[in-house]
Amino acid sequence: MRRLMIFAALLTTLFGAPAFAADITDFFGTFTGTAKITENDTTEDRDMSVTIAQTDKGFQVSWTSVISRSDGRTKENTYTILFIPTQRDDIFASAMKTNVFGKAVPLDPLKGDPYVWSRLSDDTLSVFSLLIDENGNYMVQEYHRTLAEGGLDLEYRRFRDGQALKSVNAFLAKN
Repeated sequence: MRRLMIFAALLTTLFGAPAFAADITDFFGTFTGTAKITENDTTEDRDMSVTIAQTDKGFQVSWTSVISRSDGRTKENTYTILFIPTQRDDIFASAMKTNVFGKAVPLDPLKGDPYVWSRLSDDTLSVFSLLIDENGNYMVQEYHRTLAEGGLDLEYRRFRDGQALKSVNAFLAKN
């Protein structure tokens, strides 16, 4: 038994501790923060907030981004999406519309709507959005929210046809 404990300690030292596996309830709460966005030689502050809450059938993610421009103007975008469990562990389907049978289902990306899903992996909750334009080109947006001391680390990335367009990182403090 002692040899087994020494062997386990050696493996942990060599390869690090095993990954932390979070539960979706670990992400519930409201988180806020500010990110500096630099794009095309322009810098903007972006106030961000996210609320993740339990619902009857799954959970809901609501996030807001407020862009403060250098000329004093602001632009606010808010999105709210309900996610429901799928048959695959830790993968959640968006429930953005109701079908003819009254079941909440994702939108159809071939009709120009975003296809959205989420995934829980270790200590990160990711939300992905796929958009297909009228020419068949695609854009993918990724929001990775990782549990951190006192809140969440946010990483946002946007790609068009596989090419990286934008990346934003911020810390969101739990309120």
